[in-house]
Amino acid sequence: MSERTDDLAVSLFGELLTADQLARNRISKALPKGMELSHFSVLNHLARVQEERTPGQLAKAFHVTRGAMTNTLSKLEWAGHVHIRPDWDDARQKFVAISPAGRAARDAAVQAVAPFIADVVTSLGAERVRAVLPVLRELRIRLEESD
Repeated sequence: MSERTDDLAVSLFGELLTADQLARNRISKALPKGMELSHFSVLNHLARVQEERTPGQLAKAFHVTRGAMTNTLSKLEWAGHVHIRPDWDDARQKFVAISPAGRAARDAAVQAVAPFIADVVTSLGAERVRAVLPVLRELRIRLEESD
């Protein structure tokens, strides 16, 4: 890589990492009391896919260790936001589903963060956001492939 390409790459990742940190902080502050960003992320994922997932599948989807996911799921189960059941065919396996209380908590969290997200899109301009999404999506896919 040339020096200019290196500088461009460093600038790109610097902006992405800083934007990620700032967005996580803002969203975390807007979430309902007691809800962590990791909880919201898992509930949002389960609400979106609308079917059970194993803890291993969730860990892979979020690029975290199984231990980290187990910790998050334990907190969500304690709060009544997910149901965890054994796999009837393989007792070593478990399945996780969002509960009605979890769906309500997720919906409340979406309502809490929606104004911040909408303000960002409005201030940047919807057309500019639409234009950058394909680049960000391709970047994410390439990073997932190299994982």
